[in-house]
Amino acid sequence: MIVVIKRPIASYPAFKRFIFTILFLSLSVTLFAGCAADQQDVSGPEGKLKVTATTGMIADIVKEVGGENVAAEGLMGAGIDPHLYKASQGDIKKLDDADVIFYNGLHLEGKMAEMFEKLERTKPTVAVSANLKEEQLRANPQGGSGSHDPHIWFNVKLWMSATEVVRDTLAEKDPANADGYKERAAAYLKELDKLDLYVSEQIKLIPEQSRILVTAHDAFGYFGDEYGLQVTGLQGMNTMSEYGSKDVSKLRDFLVDNQIKAVFIESSVPRKSIESVIEGAKQLGHEVTIGGELFSDAMGDEGTVEGTYIGMVKHNVDTIVNALK
Repeated sequence: MIVVIKRPIASYPAFKRFIFTILFLSLSVTLFAGCAADQQDVSGPEGKLKVTATTGMIADIVKEVGGENVAAEGLMGAGIDPHLYKASQGDIKKLDDADVIFYNGLHLEGKMAEMFEKLERTKPTVAVSANLKEEQLRANPQGGSGSHDPHIWFNVKLWMSATEVVRDTLAEKDPANADGYKERAAAYLKELDKLDLYVSEQIKLIPEQSRILVTAHDAFGYFGDEYGLQVTGLQGMNTMSEYGSKDVSKLRDFLVDNQIKAVFIESSVPRKSIESVIEGAKQLGHEVTIGGELFSDAMGDEGTVEGTYIGMVKHNVDTIVNALK
């Protein structure tokens, strides 16, 4: 008679070792993946942090601070008015795919405000104006939803604060490359400090009585306050505000009364608005010329000097000084 002794399969040493090995490897993979996600959560090409910015000025900060660790993309190119901008389907995809989103805030991108509110529930969606205090901001005389002037980039010192916001956000999101972000930010802040000094010195070349800047819309208030110019524009701070014949007549009279010889057009605002003022002054016997084109709500074409923040500011300053001095 043959006797068969039944033993639980799990009691065999080889099988036990097999099961233990499988469980150990599974747990190790899970722990490793969790640790990696805690250290660096990136989805861009070659492990780069994917960052989407609204305006060219903000995208330029991201490129300077992010360097080779970031794949940066801006939504609004040369000549684009952020006040009137509506996100396309392609833009929405870029925002959805991004690891980090930067925008100006202060209602500059007014038509995208609701979108940012939704996005910030799922990913870092950061206003570069976040660290500015109330006393650093200019009030918007038009009131409404935008209670402050959003054109903070025209005061270089305030744009240095925006750079620090980008630096800190990138370092927090991607701690493995934090040292690189901090080093590049420190170098860029030094360049911005030099730019601030350059603007101050150049504006002083304009005779004091001629330091009056007239533009198509009121985008240069921070610039005037910081560097000593009287600034006025045909439209308000927001280009969504319409101007009428009274606004044209008021600015025309201002040019005549102050014997202003030059006004400026803007790359992101139709020039016909300021041309109507020039024509009105001419009819009163006062000749006014266009002193040049300034970059206000958008930078120049990508790949040009004016397509960078520093290049844009220098272009504006040199244009203003050459026309008014």
